This record gives sequence, structure tokens and C-alpha cells, in this order.
Amino acid sequence: MGISSPLAKDIRTVFHEELNPRQRAALLSWLAFTTTFGAVRGITYSIKEGKGPFRNMSVGGAHLHHYMWGIGLISGVGGVAVHGDEPRRNHPAVALAYGTGLALIVDEFALLLDLKDVYWAKQGRISIDLGIGASSLAGTYFAALPLFRALRRRLR
Repeated sequence: MGISSPLAKDIRTVFHEELNPRQRAALLSWLAFTTTFGAVRGITYSIKEGKGPFRNMSVGGAHLHHYMWGIGLISGVGGVAVHGDEPRRNHPAVALAYGTGLALIVDEFALLLDLKDVYWAKQGRISIDLGIGASSLAGTYFAALPLFRALRRRLR
């Protein structure tokens, strides 16, 4: 299973053979952040508009905000960073969990700061979404530059 096009094979080869562990971790973290942030924004807007299959999660009448899951993921990453050996710290799942957890927290940052009036106010929410979205795309681009450069060398 998986993509077997020549470009996909080149990307896999460059990712594993030409990027060092820090470059791979940075790229995976940014990709996870950007993907998670975009997906969560889409899901959150669909819930707010009452469209789609998603609904708010509650336990005992208390709403479960997704920053809670982000804090859990970041805490797990911290535990691996502090107590894990080198192979565990360098595992791709750690980078993916970090990016995902951070996006879940950042998406609800206004709530964490108790800025309820800004969080769903149209202008405040749009500016936050655009700012974080642009930052995540820029971060992903810069983290992917070593991959792009290595691919360009390989394809010449």
C-alpha cells in the first residue's frame, strides 16, 4: 500500500537519506501542525454552523475543548523528551504528536487567555485564522526547503 510514483519514491528517499533527524522532525511537526490546524478550523466552523457529522463533545454537561487533547499530546511528547532514549525521541510519531498537539492548543489560545469576546467575533476569528494559517504554511515551507533542495539536485 502507498504511493508508488517515481516522484513519491524520490521524496521518500530524500526524506530518509538526505535529511538529518532534526530536519525530518521539523518538517513532520510543521506538516502535522498545518494539517491539524486546517482540519480543526474546518470542523469547528461546521459545528458552529450546524452542518456536517461533527458535534461538540461534552461530559457531564461540560464541553471538552480540543486544547485539552493538545495539552495531553504535548505532555506525552515532554515525557518522551525527558525520559526517552535517543531512538524514541527521534521517532516520527513524536514530531507528529508535537505538531498536532500544538495546533490543538493554538487553535483555542484565545479561550485559554479568556478572550471570549474575540474568539468567535467574526473579525477577531478571521484575523486569528489567517495569521496562524499563514504562519503554519510559512513554517511548513521553510521546514520543507531542505527536502525541496535535495529533490531538485536529485532530479537534475
